[in-house]
Amino acid sequence: MSLSLYFPLLHLILLIFSSYSINAQSSGDTIANVSTSWINNPSSCTEVKFFGGGSLVRLIYSHPVDNQYTPYFAFAFYCNGNCNYFQLAILFNYTSTRLELPEIIWSANRNKLVRENSTLEFTREGDLILKDVNGSFVWSTNTSGRSVTGLKFTDFGNLVLIDKNNSFVWQSYDHPTNTLFLGQKLVEGQKLVASVSEFNWTEGLYSLSVTANGLFAFFASDPPLSYSETKISGPKTSKEPSYAKFLNGSFALYILNAEPNKPDRVISVPASSSVQYVRLDPDGHLYVYDFGDILSVHNLLTTSYGGDCGYPLVCGNYSICSPHYEYCTCPPVTEDGVGYFRPVDNHNRRLVCYEITPLSCEDPQSHLLLDLHDITFFNLGNGTNRTDYDSCRLACLSDCSCKVAFFRHPKNEVEGNCFIQSDVFSLVNYSDTKNSSRYNVHAFIKVQTLLTGPEPSPSSQPIGITDDVPKAKDNVTPRSSTFILVASLAALLTLIIVTYVAVKKNNVIEEDEICLDDLQGIPSQFSYEDLKAATGNFRRKLGQGAFGTVYEGVLTNGVKVAVKRLNGLGNMKTSFLTEVQIIGGIHHMNLVRLLGFCADKSHRLLVYEIMGNGSLDKWIFGRKKGETLDWKTRKKIILDIAKGLTYLHEDCQNRILHLDIKPQNILLDNKFNAKVSDFGLSKLINREESRIMTIMRGTPGYMAPEWLNSMITEKVDVFSFGVVVLEMLCGRKSLDFTQPEEYIQLLRLLEKKAKEDRFHDMIDKNCEDMQLHREEVVEMMKVSEWCLQSEYSERPSMSVVVKVLEGLMDLKPNLNYNFSSTLPFSTTTEGLAVSPPLLPSILSGPR
Repeated sequence: MSLSLYFPLLHLILLIFSSYSINAQSSGDTIANVSTSWINNPSSCTEVKFFGGGSLVRLIYSHPVDNQYTPYFAFAFYCNGNCNYFQLAILFNYTSTRLELPEIIWSANRNKLVRENSTLEFTREGDLILKDVNGSFVWSTNTSGRSVTGLKFTDFGNLVLIDKNNSFVWQSYDHPTNTLFLGQKLVEGQKLVASVSEFNWTEGLYSLSVTANGLFAFFASDPPLSYSETKISGPKTSKEPSYAKFLNGSFALYILNAEPNKPDRVISVPASSSVQYVRLDPDGHLYVYDFGDILSVHNLLTTSYGGDCGYPLVCGNYSICSPHYEYCTCPPVTEDGVGYFRPVDNHNRRLVCYEITPLSCEDPQSHLLLDLHDITFFNLGNGTNRTDYDSCRLACLSDCSCKVAFFRHPKNEVEGNCFIQSDVFSLVNYSDTKNSSRYNVHAFIKVQTLLTGPEPSPSSQPIGITDDVPKAKDNVTPRSSTFILVASLAALLTLIIVTYVAVKKNNVIEEDEICLDDLQGIPSQFSYEDLKAATGNFRRKLGQGAFGTVYEGVLTNGVKVAVKRLNGLGNMKTSFLTEVQIIGGIHHMNLVRLLGFCADKSHRLLVYEIMGNGSLDKWIFGRKKGETLDWKTRKKIILDIAKGLTYLHEDCQNRILHLDIKPQNILLDNKFNAKVSDFGLSKLINREESRIMTIMRGTPGYMAPEWLNSMITEKVDVFSFGVVVLEMLCGRKSLDFTQPEEYIQLLRLLEKKAKEDRFHDMIDKNCEDMQLHREEVVEMMKVSEWCLQSEYSERPSMSVVVKVLEGLMDLKPNLNYNFSSTLPFSTTTEGLAVSPPLLPSILSGPR
């Protein structure tokens, strides 16, 4: 959109803001007295829609605006994009078109959003309370009984509760979120906490605090580690708390308070005649934003290594940052040419790496330590003093929680300090740092032995044709001549057919291999003979599904794997390429890990990490009392599935629709961690695509109603997730033909019980622990119901489901219980030509 088109929109916004403000009270006056309330809807609050990203502001109060170049502040309910949920926030915008969307400078409920018709109540007792639409408590100023008489909103966005003497009782400036405005203090005991991302305002991983020793920025590891320190040394004689203050031209630290109003340290900031504020951003930087004639940004933090390399996640996990060049690389291959890490995206200079084979504490004999010289960490923390190289290595190998150890020693000494870390964040090339001339540093990165096979064996050579065929005699009779002619023609025709089939088959194989060559980040490749030996000639079958059979195998290094052998060349080819492309290029703790594949001649096999407890279906269907999963385990499995789907839908470069979520495709490891598997029916879609048209695919009983018109979104996976959750809570299948006809479909039974408000009747009666947690189970059942709404737009996204499961968001009220009227299939099995026939013991994912 051109700038000329912005001004009419801005002018309209300013008129609305100005007229509303003048009708309320002028700037600086009390905007409300006690016993006042505001409801989050258009009838109670003036509504302003912004032209970027579908944002919406429902004004409680805003200052008058003199002209279109004047900054304004507003106190409002605010949503950005997803307007099912709102923040109660203080907003800022500089109205010269430099910001499309208002900036949130303070939020009351960033970790617990509210819905339409939620209420902000200024009570008679002087407390400001935010309640959700169902009346549940969300936030308050906790000022009841403190003689509060009024609510003010200052010129620079400070929300204030005052008493009858006009004294401040409570102010938002004393409760900062991630932002400081001019004149605002960050006092000892307070902290700024960055958001998760630009559009997710939930508290993230970075925080900033003032202590009696200075200004410190922390990363939320366990325990928290500082990545930037501005230390102030000296005796503290004053009893006043230390603080930092943002001023025009400086960020001043008052730590020791030896002299009143004299800072101990001043961090210079360019002075400005315009609006400035300080914000701790999602990447951990503390930026000053200056909205002068040109928007300018200044970073206030310095790290141990200078530049961006001192930030904990600048390169993602395991990647190495080079301070002089500020680019990222994966750990190098070993001397014998073995690489243990692979980049997610080769074209991104801020490279993110992942382990080719994830670490497992169940197999410590397969652990190795990569010794990387001159590689260090953003904060080595508290280490073991006066130890040596070998002792540090042994300490990490013998500690399952250790993922990396650092040994640092002076260059002229053998002994030094050993630092054990249970998490690996971004690493730093120490040779590029200022301390490299004084110390030697070794990083010992723990890795799992790779699952690699020998190079694929060369193709068989064609068999040679010999010349020892008897020659025909000269005196050939007409009858024998006819016979020879017919035989020759038949042989020629057979040769042509065989040659055509062979060429066609070879073309199919070559086409697959070309497709595989084009894929980015594909996993290790095995030969067919190698996997045949690993599985004992495919002897021990773990399960069988629509596209192939799964066998247990053991590689030459002793690692157990699951090998899926695909059938046919039609659907198999599509399934194989889809699975290698999708799961081979992603990595998440709740997605099954593809370790390798085989594309050797006509053989197509997939090699997965083996999951000790198999698929979910065998743990929830047909179990006797005492053999079922307890409630805590079921809750964890549900959350794991939700997180895996959230990653597929929202966190990958291209969104991934799984399209076949069912218990058979949820695998459990030895600790009952759940992982989504079997991506043979999955579909990649661009982020800009909201809906796609595709042929019907999936499994009856788990398919959303919109499959009837073939126009689908990621909400088809949400529907399938809802079915799986319901099955886990009820202990029965979605389609159970052993039930009475009216209850064959589980959703019909749910519809009936919901209308009768008898959800308890559906809880798995074979699990006594679930009966003891009936109220929690019913709440989880409502999560399932939300996911099962017949209109896809009424279903939540999977990220919202995760927030609900983690207690950060409430359920949507007033759900529609009409589940069964729009199901794409009846209870009969006729016409279910959706996916290949399923065998009775379908285990279509790896086991």
